[in-house]
Amino acid sequence: MKLATRLQLSVMMFLEFFIWGAWFVTMNSYLSSIGASPSQIGLAYGTQALGAIIAPFIIGLIADRYFDAQKILGVLHLIGAALLYFASSQPDFAAFYPILLGYMIIYMPTLALVNAVSFKQMANPEKEFSFIRVFGTIGWIIAGLLIGWLAWKEKGLANTFVLASVISAVLGIFSFTLPATPPPKKGTPASFGEIIGVDAIKLLKDKNFAVFFIASLLICIPLAFYYQNAETFIKASLNINNAAGQMSLGQVSETLFMFLMPWFFGKYGVKKMLLFGMLAWVLRYLLFGFGNGDTSVWMLYLGIVLHGICYDFFFVTGQIYTDERAGEKIRSSAQGMITLATYGVGMLIGFWVAGQISEMYKIENGFVWRNIWLIPAGIAAVVFLFFLVFFKDPKKSKQA
Repeated sequence: MKLATRLQLSVMMFLEFFIWGAWFVTMNSYLSSIGASPSQIGLAYGTQALGAIIAPFIIGLIADRYFDAQKILGVLHLIGAALLYFASSQPDFAAFYPILLGYMIIYMPTLALVNAVSFKQMANPEKEFSFIRVFGTIGWIIAGLLIGWLAWKEKGLANTFVLASVISAVLGIFSFTLPATPPPKKGTPASFGEIIGVDAIKLLKDKNFAVFFIASLLICIPLAFYYQNAETFIKASLNINNAAGQMSLGQVSETLFMFLMPWFFGKYGVKKMLLFGMLAWVLRYLLFGFGNGDTSVWMLYLGIVLHGICYDFFFVTGQIYTDERAGEKIRSSAQGMITLATYGVGMLIGFWVAGQISEMYKIENGFVWRNIWLIPAGIAAVVFLFFLVFFKDPKKSKQA
C-alpha cells in the first residue's frame, strides 16, 4: 500500500471515531441537564442498537450495489453534520430523541463503509488492517481528552454535538478524496435473506458456534451499562468534570491490547481468550461496585483500564472466530449476523435494561451505584459460566 493511501485511510479512521467519541460518552450528563429520566437516557443510547439493526439494509441495498463506498460515506457524514448541529439546540428529550435516532441510523452504516474502503486497498488485510484501525481508537481517545480539557459542564455539553458536527462535515468532504471503492455486487439482485445474514444461520447448527452466538448477544447487555452509566459514575465518584478524559484511558488500553492480540491469540486460543474477555467484564463491574472516590480510587481506574481486555479479547477474538468458522462464501453474512445480534439486539436489550435499573436506583442526589453495577456483574458472570461449560475448545475438538 502506498504511503499516501495509508495516510488517507488513517485520517479517515481517526475522524470516524473522533466524531462518535466526542458526544457519546458524555451524552448521559447532557440529557440529565435537559430533564431526561434514566429510562429516557437508556432509549437515547439504544438508538445505537437501532442504527446497527437498520445498517445492513443500507449497506446491502445501496453500498454493495449502486454507489462507490467512499461517496456514500461522504454523503452520510454531511447529512450527519447537519443532524448533529440541530441536536445541539433541542430544548428537551422529546425534541432531541428523533434527531438522534435519525443520526444513528445514518452513522452506524459508516462503520462498515470505512472498513470497506480500507479493505479494498489492502493486499493483506490480516496484517495491515489493525495498523489502520488503531487510528480510530486514537481518534476516540483524543476526543475524550479534548472534551475533558474543555470541561464543558451540564448544558454546555451541547457543544460536544457542535464539535462532532464540524468534524463530521470535514470527514464528509474528505471522503470524496478517498480511493475509489466501487460496489462489489453491482448489477446483482438483492435478497432480504442475504442482507440480514440468513445464509449464515446454518452455522448455528454447530453447537459451539450456537453457544458463542448466544454468549455474544447476552454479554452485550452488561456492556450497555458501561456505555450508558460510566461517565456519570466516574464524574460523581471522583468529583471531577473531565470524566471523558479519564475514561479515555480505556481506549489507551484497547490500543495496547490490539497490538498484543496476535501473541495472546496464538498462546491461549479462542476459548480462553473469550473467557478472559467475559471475566474482565465481571471484574470491572465488581471494581465499580465496591470502589469509591476516596480510599479505593485505584479500583475505579483499574475498572476503566480493563476496557482493553473487555473489548479486544471478546469482540475482536469473536470476529476472528466467526471469520474462521464461516469460510469465504458466507463470511460477510456471518459477520453481519453477529453484528446484528450484538450491537443490534443485544445492545438494544442492554440499554433498555440499564435504563430501567438506573431508574430503580435513582435517589435525590444521584444513584445507588453499587446496586447498579452489581447487576451487570451478575449477568456477565452467568454468561461466563454458560460459555465455560458449553463451549468446547476448537483446538481440543480438532485433536479429538
